[in-house]
Amino acid sequence: MAEQIVSPGVFQRENDQSFLQTKLPTAGAAIVGPTPLGQVGIPTIVTTYSDYLNRFGSTFLSVSNQYTYFTSIAAYNYFQNGGDTLLVTRVVPGAFTSATSTTIGNGNESGVLSTTADELLASFTSVSASAGAWTAGLTGSLSGTGAIATLTLDTTSSISTVTVTTAGSGYVVGETVTCSTGSLGYFSGSLTFTLTADDIVNDNALTLETLTEGELANSISSEDSDGALASGSKDNLRWEISTRDESKGTFTLLVRRGNDTTNEKAILETWTNLTLDPQTPNFVTKVIGDLSKTVTTDGDDATYISVTGNYPNQSRYIRVKSVASLTPNYFDNAGNAKTAYTGSIPVLGSGSFESAVGDMLSIGDCLFYENISDGAVTADNTQGLIPDNYTQSLALLANKDEYKYNSIAVPGLCYSSTTTGHTTVLSTLMNNSQTRGDNLAIIDTAFYGSEVSPVVTSAAAINSSYASTYWPWLQTPDPDSGQLVWVPSSTLIPSVFAFNDSVSEPWFAPAGLNRGALNTVVRAERKLPQSSRDTLYDGNVNPIATFPNTGVVVYGQKTLQVKSSALDRVNVRRLLIALKNFIGDISQFIVFEQNTISTRNQFLSQVNPYLESVQQRQGLYAFKVVMDESNNTPDVIDRNQLVGQIFIQPTKTAEFIILDYNILPTGATFPS
Repeated sequence: MAEQIVSPGVFQRENDQSFLQTKLPTAGAAIVGPTPLGQVGIPTIVTTYSDYLNRFGSTFLSVSNQYTYFTSIAAYNYFQNGGDTLLVTRVVPGAFTSATSTTIGNGNESGVLSTTADELLASFTSVSASAGAWTAGLTGSLSGTGAIATLTLDTTSSISTVTVTTAGSGYVVGETVTCSTGSLGYFSGSLTFTLTADDIVNDNALTLETLTEGELANSISSEDSDGALASGSKDNLRWEISTRDESKGTFTLLVRRGNDTTNEKAILETWTNLTLDPQTPNFVTKVIGDLSKTVTTDGDDATYISVTGNYPNQSRYIRVKSVASLTPNYFDNAGNAKTAYTGSIPVLGSGSFESAVGDMLSIGDCLFYENISDGAVTADNTQGLIPDNYTQSLALLANKDEYKYNSIAVPGLCYSSTTTGHTTVLSTLMNNSQTRGDNLAIIDTAFYGSEVSPVVTSAAAINSSYASTYWPWLQTPDPDSGQLVWVPSSTLIPSVFAFNDSVSEPWFAPAGLNRGALNTVVRAERKLPQSSRDTLYDGNVNPIATFPNTGVVVYGQKTLQVKSSALDRVNVRRLLIALKNFIGDISQFIVFEQNTISTRNQFLSQVNPYLESVQQRQGLYAFKVVMDESNNTPDVIDRNQLVGQIFIQPTKTAEFIILDYNILPTGATFPS
């Protein structure tokens, strides 16, 4: 309400223009690489390392040795150093599919005819021809409890009667059959059998499917005396129907870890009061979800995610693939369960998952850790993958509208003249970063065991302020196996960025003793003397130095831009990324708005306070934003354009500390 001014006085007003528009969800870093588990090629945000482990797994066995992918080590260090959100994309070699649940039985039963022709003939007594003279000739079907099965038998021999005295495979004798003989010695007849309890099976109520893809998701095997599955592991699942209530039409589904036992269940998720009635809120598909996502490339080479299903996946482990026994309108008008539906509710029991395909180690001679070296015979094969396995995922992550992140790394790939495939893929990665304009690509230019010269030579082939490289390789503990392993620097640099941003701001240099320490690193591959650090830095390679009593430290912050300018420094490029992300996000809200002074003021009222806050936090020396009649002339407006100009003076870092010690004689006067 406007303040009324009636009598004289001093009136003070507040005009709050500091409102900052809520930003779109953004992941700090993106990591692309192999993982033991997870959905293939689907970028997924994780918020803790535990969340990462649940979705993507960690250690795995290869030729009796335990390994961890660089992806997991990168994720662990990222969250250890203050990272909040991480966008992870799993890449795999070849085709992978999900595992489906074994039969989740219900109260509706049917019989299965499993006997063979030879088993049946072996039970005949009054037969003038041997069983081997019979041709394959069993036809018929069974259904329902106590159902009758009629089978037709054919033979090439002339037989007048067949008497069944003992039925095979648990079947009960039905009757003696008199057969007719044809002119060619052909005869046909029928035998009637009754199913026993052993032959009754439950119909399938519903089918579940694992979100993770690949053979590791398979847990199907027989149980031992403790109820443990022989193929159960920490990486696969079991399902259990723990309760059912026919009067309410509800049941409880448990998702269990594959390596648990009956007496010591490891329950990952519990879903209660589920129904098979699609008209209820607790319909199993609505509650758990049924979305299936696959990465697709169309005829125009556009890569996107194709989605089938109707309900978002609420489970971290499974989705509902199908429901075979729907129970719509489960209750009659009196509120009683309909008899026709009560048998459809899943019965108590447990089972496993099967039929997934896809082997992470399908490529022979897989290279891990320090074996990924310049001297390796198959340098293109790192961690069981080849460069082409990354292509589709990087194409998907090029979509700026769909995926938000401010840095990206692909640990395991190397930009080097000796690995053409790696260089091609990493060139695509850097081009994506430059085209998007909102993230910095962290790349490696050397395998393990390299020298300074080839590292600098590889870096010299790149010219981009949207990429940076660091060297040498680093030894760090594997967080899950406890082993000390060698990793390329791109595995750990995202964690340095995360720590930098948690204790300061993106426009501070992620380097030096204050913000560049690599606390989880045991040692660097090489201790770099000053001369090597000079050579590397002059070649735009950020050296990772080792100092006594201090440890291993990132000691450079150059981008791979060749031309000398403010943007040849990581902190300035990350400042621009932060500004463009924020201002770009709020600009989305004025697209299609009226091109008037009011709209311009709306923009200025949000951008100016933000830039002022950046200036106060030492990101800018000065700035100016122009969006008025001077750059929005009538002809600009007629073209449906709204033009703004943002002038900034980024702050620079003190990288070269020069201290002059002046020795003066006694009695000399100090300069003022």
